[in-house]
Amino acid sequence: MTQDLEAERMLLLVDGSSYLYRAYHAMPDLRGPNGEPTGALYGITSMLRRLRQQYPPDKGYVHAACVFDAKGPTFRNALYDQYKAHRPPMPEDLAAQVEPIREVVRLMGWPLLVVPGVEADDVIATLAARASARGMRTLVSTGDKDLAQLVDAHVTLVNTMTNETLDEAGVLAKFGVPPQRIVDYLCLIGDTADNVPGVPKVGPKTAVKWLQQYGSLQGIVEHAADIGGAVGQNLRDTVEWLPRARDLITVRADCDLDGHAGDLDRDLHAAPEDQQALAPLFGRYGLKRFLHELPAQAAGAAPTAGLEAPGEADPPPQPLPPGEYETVLTLERLQHWIGLIGQAELTALDTETDSLDPMHARLVGISLAVRPGQAAYIPLAHAYPACPQQLPVSQVLELLRPWLVDPARPKLGQNSKYDRHVLQNAGIVVQGYVHDTLLQSYVLEAHKPHALDSLISRHLGRSDTLSYEQVCGKGAKAIGFDQVDLETATRYSGEDSDLCLQVHQRLWPRIEADEGLARIYALELRVSEVLQRMERVGVLIDAAALRAQSGQIGARMVELEQRAYELAGGPFNLGSPRQIGEVLFGRLQLPVQKKTSGGAASTDEEVLEKLAEDYPLPRVILDHRGLSKLRSTYTEKLPLMVDSGTGRVHTNYAQAVAVTGRLASNDPNLQNIPVRTAEGRRIREAFVAPPGWRIASSDYSQIELRIMAHLSQDEGLLRAFAAGEDIHRATAAEIFGVLPAEVSSDQRRMAKVINFGLIYGMSAFGLARNLGLERDAAQVYIGRYFARYPGVAVYMERTREQATSQGYVSTVFGRRLWLPEINSPNGPRRAAAQRAAINAPMQGTAADLIKMAMIDVEQALLREGLRARMVMQVHDELVLEVPDEELDWVREQVPALMAGVAQLSVPLVAELGTGPNWEAAH
Repeated sequence: MTQDLEAERMLLLVDGSSYLYRAYHAMPDLRGPNGEPTGALYGITSMLRRLRQQYPPDKGYVHAACVFDAKGPTFRNALYDQYKAHRPPMPEDLAAQVEPIREVVRLMGWPLLVVPGVEADDVIATLAARASARGMRTLVSTGDKDLAQLVDAHVTLVNTMTNETLDEAGVLAKFGVPPQRIVDYLCLIGDTADNVPGVPKVGPKTAVKWLQQYGSLQGIVEHAADIGGAVGQNLRDTVEWLPRARDLITVRADCDLDGHAGDLDRDLHAAPEDQQALAPLFGRYGLKRFLHELPAQAAGAAPTAGLEAPGEADPPPQPLPPGEYETVLTLERLQHWIGLIGQAELTALDTETDSLDPMHARLVGISLAVRPGQAAYIPLAHAYPACPQQLPVSQVLELLRPWLVDPARPKLGQNSKYDRHVLQNAGIVVQGYVHDTLLQSYVLEAHKPHALDSLISRHLGRSDTLSYEQVCGKGAKAIGFDQVDLETATRYSGEDSDLCLQVHQRLWPRIEADEGLARIYALELRVSEVLQRMERVGVLIDAAALRAQSGQIGARMVELEQRAYELAGGPFNLGSPRQIGEVLFGRLQLPVQKKTSGGAASTDEEVLEKLAEDYPLPRVILDHRGLSKLRSTYTEKLPLMVDSGTGRVHTNYAQAVAVTGRLASNDPNLQNIPVRTAEGRRIREAFVAPPGWRIASSDYSQIELRIMAHLSQDEGLLRAFAAGEDIHRATAAEIFGVLPAEVSSDQRRMAKVINFGLIYGMSAFGLARNLGLERDAAQVYIGRYFARYPGVAVYMERTREQATSQGYVSTVFGRRLWLPEINSPNGPRRAAAQRAAINAPMQGTAADLIKMAMIDVEQALLREGLRARMVMQVHDELVLEVPDEELDWVREQVPALMAGVAQLSVPLVAELGTGPNWEAAH
């Protein structure tokens, strides 16, 4: 009986040292009201709270501990004086958070263990061994691969940052060896985190191969003479070191913990949170979310002013309990729900399908939520053994159609653009989407994840919802949603619509209260509808032309290969970075520019571009790479992506990806077709108009420079644009001290690089490299630029200060562009964020303008009853398909519409060209 009771009691151990650094590096540079760093504190508090929700005492986890490394050496330092010797000192901002973290851990009810002279891993191993001896199971929360050696029938690992759980089968699947061979595996590959060398040149694949072949490290050592090649010699040279490596890597399960955790029941019993003590602590460090999660009587005692750290969202109230969801299987219940949604102020609508491809996804079911906790799932196409009878799809859709197509019936979705596609596949053009939680999250927190599960966790505090993988599985064993049983499908889909509605109730008031955010959100909602229609139309592709181009590119690649062999003195694989490195830095002895993380000489594009300035072979390799990418990405792939039903390519425009507000095209990506090479430009020739139609391309002229003039209010820039001057010529005249008519083409080119380089935060070093100048000369040009345009310098400094103080910058129209690294203690990250702060308002405002233009152009086309339609949006450019008889109207009106979407301090200018294909329209 005692053994049975013990088996019901479980031990939950947290590897605090593993999470300390990971939380510090994963979180943005959050600061409390007094300027103290709080990122790691926030991250670990969040992780521990989530862990306690998932594994509470009432589910058996009555024993628990959070374990940290103590300062000072351990027995491993005596074994090997270079143990962890390469680790830099703990960053000051992290060190400042260690004591607050430990205090929060204690107050949250976690027994805290810091044992002098014993590493956290060894403490965990010892406690797990004691629990196993009592027949108890142990769950270890860690991100440390070393602890995989502890896994057995009683011990499991969980990584809360990746949601990965490792039991014995999981360890084998992840590492290729069972837990009892992890020490052998690590001895072979080494442990770089702790500076424990392994066998040189032996990586995971070789280690697994040897262990499978010889059974154990001892077996490998016994057969060392049989292993050939350089790696075999490396093994033989390392044999004497391996026993010490084993001592260093093996965690100790027999440590003396007296005075710290001598008794599981006495020392490791999870306690309730001390909420009265936590409240002032959360208040002091600005952890507003956690403060608001405390009961009102506890939180009320804490100070409330200035609690919000940069980038931290307003916290949600306590989450509602899980709802009860109905499976609709009868006409009577369907009619009941049609009555509910007909009277609801707002209905959350979600579709379940058999595909992620919006153009071909087929409805499997629909869920509806009319208030928190009240949702229904209408199954339509589930098909598994013993599946209950469902209402006919046609009947359900016809009964729902009046509500779906009624713009006066307010609807809410999460990525409603996808759901509109799905329902249009079924013959229904939905109207009345007035809210979208994906876009709400994007407008509020563009720098954070926007998937529904992330929003539920972040804003509702829920971590118990079903994931798609839990419902359908993954990999080869995955099933379609139509194979999911109705009970599970109802809970999963009901949660989607119900919690979407709850997320909306948290996010919408925050948007509504801010005029700028409300304006941007309204813009994104309208753009979503335009994009859905544009995706539906697609763009016509000349697949035969692409296939012909593919053959020509292949022939050119062969020529480049032969040229590369001549320059290298022999053949090599131009697709192999290793062989390229051997040729460039071994055979030809070219100077190494930088190294990879593994210590090899890098052959990335930046290195090859630098070498190509002085040597011919790197340029040939770069040209070959460019053609290879062009062929694999476009000339070979695009013809395969032509929809058999429409004869067109239908890209997906993702709104909630780029923090600047720009759209992202994918499947296929039509925005990154290179135009600097003749081969790249020819790709655009395959984007064609049907007979009797033309392609029209209209784009903004120098849009970001015009926005810079507006934002900076620099008199020189304002004057040049107002006069309609060539801005690059005007800049060259200012910098080089000549009349505009005397500016040479080379001077104008340099001025163009300076104009665009500076708004992207380019340094004197970067400018010198781009212009082929000495750094001092580039600095002189920058100095002259700012002397002629002082307003630009003032704007840049003001913007950096605003970004540093508030954590974001804004576009002209109110879009917030978050910069999580703007106060980072990491110098390069902070500098990159400062550069982004300068450019983001310009790029973001340009994104706002083109979105406004899309709406106005489409509305004008519909108002005039024209057949012309937009087929692509590429950065600052709109691409239309226009019947010949409507060309005159489009030529005159579209540029005017684009120029008239907003009034800035300088005129907006759009230019339009037409032709039989996209390239010819430029």
